[in-house]
Amino acid sequence: MIVVTGGAGFIGSNLVAALSEREVPGIVVADVFGGGDKWRNIAKHEVADIVPPDDLVRFLINRTRRDDSWGRIDAVVHLGANSSTTETDVDLILRQNYAYSMRLWRLCSEYRIRLIYASSAATYGDGSAGFEDADSSQALAQLRPLNPYGWSKHLFDQRVARWSLTAETRPPQWAGLKFFNVYGPNEYHKGSMQSVVAQKYPAVRDGEPVTLFRSHNPDYADGGQLRDFIHVDDCVKVILWLLDHPQVNGLFNVGTGEARSFLDLARAIFAASGVPENITYIDTPASIRDQYQYFTQAAMTRLRRAGYSEPFLSLEDGVADYVKNYLATNDWYR
Repeated sequence: MIVVTGGAGFIGSNLVAALSEREVPGIVVADVFGGGDKWRNIAKHEVADIVPPDDLVRFLINRTRRDDSWGRIDAVVHLGANSSTTETDVDLILRQNYAYSMRLWRLCSEYRIRLIYASSAATYGDGSAGFEDADSSQALAQLRPLNPYGWSKHLFDQRVARWSLTAETRPPQWAGLKFFNVYGPNEYHKGSMQSVVAQKYPAVRDGEPVTLFRSHNPDYADGGQLRDFIHVDDCVKVILWLLDHPQVNGLFNVGTGEARSFLDLARAIFAASGVPENITYIDTPASIRDQYQYFTQAAMTRLRRAGYSEPFLSLEDGVADYVKNYLATNDWYR
């Protein structure tokens, strides 16, 4: 049995789809649904159970204590989080992202359950300390996240760096994944936190111009700000590889290792839609201008050295897949 927290969310629901394709018999989703369409993210797939996050610890303990093979938890993939980079309630962020992750780590250590969890590229802050995914306490101490979300993820990474040093305080397998700029199907419930592809496609579809931020840095042209954009399918492949290789432990970046511009991204959307380019520029809001990141790029050496050899989708191929197979169809869901 594999438990996916945030299993109805963006990356989580794509993982549930992949596990379903593998015919994993015991897929358990831990998530909250509310009154929107988030349920559609997993509606095409059979799951063994759906557990409210507040009940998950009790569920895991009860299942682990059972003798039947169906009830044994093999791994927890912890993707659930408050992922809003604009959330200002720090206490809420800490409860949902840090304290909850701490409880899961302790439980997985005690009951010998493998744990793969989502960290974030937001832990790197403005990137001045680089984007190397070293997992030592000394290396992590150099990072300066820019918002409470990134800080909450960073706090947990730091705690893991301590606890993972001894077998008694770590799960039988552990891996933290620093996801970079992820895009792809099943992100529609995220509102303003959707990827740029999802946010800009409606303008392309409706024949309107795509707006990009002007650069306020002389080293970058308008629209030339760079990000490491990665398709959600590649994120899921990394998670599946880790599940298939229980001997691999560590903190790993999950990006393509190639920074591309927002202009490249916009052009890829137009090309995938078969529409002539129509791009305009607006000023970066003054409220975020001083902390705006002009460059992110995942260092992928550690994951490659660990044995992961799959290629990553190019920006053009990934955007084309997303647009043609989801956004431009009558069924957006995987």
